Amino acid sequence: MIETPQVIQCSVGMRWGDMDAYGHVNNVEILRILEEARIHAFGPPGGTGGPGREPVVALFNNVPAGTQALVAEHRVKYLSPLTYRNIPADIAVWISALKGASLTIAYVIRDPVTGQTCAKAETTLAFVDGGTGRLLRIAPEQKDLMLPYLGASVF
Repeated sequence: MIETPQVIQCSVGMRWGDMDAYGHVNNVEILRILEEARIHAFGPPGGTGGPGREPVVALFNNVPAGTQALVAEHRVKYLSPLTYRNIPADIAVWISALKGASLTIAYVIRDPVTGQTCAKAETTLAFVDGGTGRLLRIAPEQKDLMLPYLGASVF
């Protein structure tokens, strides 16, 4: 049985342009918010961006050179609209599955004012050798980094 994981709390700003005609954050922009939360929690892929705040878990920026973390699947369940606000949305992030060559990241997005859960989602990532396209197994050191954050699926 999976115990309660350590959860990484992230705040991701909403942009005026994220809104749809109803004043809600558009469903496509929810995926962008998930991406921002994932990078906040686990770091940017190596070699991208300049120096900044260190991630909570340095997962993506501590892989061998040439390694790519690619999205294999997104799953999102929209529970209530996320109303545009000029303050960041609250996102809880953890690992919901850890396999030999892939991991699944779970998210819960909450309205920053009401606390209402707006969406729950999961993203499955695989590590790939950028030169050959070959799937890479997750190194034991990476698994050790993720184990404290391993918990149940949101689905």
